[in-house]
Amino acid sequence: MTAHDAANRIFMRVEGRELTLERTFNAPRTLVFKTFSDVEHLKRWFGPKGWTLSVTSFDFRPGGVWHYCMKCVDESQEHYGFESWGRADYHEIAEPERIFYSDAFSDAEGNITEGMPVAMITLSFVEEEGKTKLINHAQYASSDALQAVLDMGMFEGISSTWARLDELLAELQ
Repeated sequence: MTAHDAANRIFMRVEGRELTLERTFNAPRTLVFKTFSDVEHLKRWFGPKGWTLSVTSFDFRPGGVWHYCMKCVDESQEHYGFESWGRADYHEIAEPERIFYSDAFSDAEGNITEGMPVAMITLSFVEEEGKTKLINHAQYASSDALQAVLDMGMFEGISSTWARLDELLAELQ
């Protein structure tokens, strides 16, 4: 399955238990990478529009953990007041080319939520004539686990999230 969000220029490809998302940002690779590796930048863009990000811990290194909470603060959204806790465990970092980590739902203490999908994600930052193609390649335990996150609205969420990233990148340049 392939999908395209024309407004946000995101391409999505689903093959079995693998999901690939791509978008090109009009910013240099080092800056795009920094927005993923600097917690103050993450707080400004990570999460869909109308959601805030609070960070419990952020240790950006192999073996480090990022524990966070996204909260819907937009009263016009159906998920107003909802909190979504997450945990990323960093496995490999090659600045500014790649970040490899596991991404899971968690509770407020950082314990991974049993029964919820976990993804192994490789973020690749590809320089293209002063712009950066961001490739998010995720592997899930099964195609059903991948379908579960798609059914939760993950593609719409990432489209909104990456639109916020695009706005921050324009501001930072």
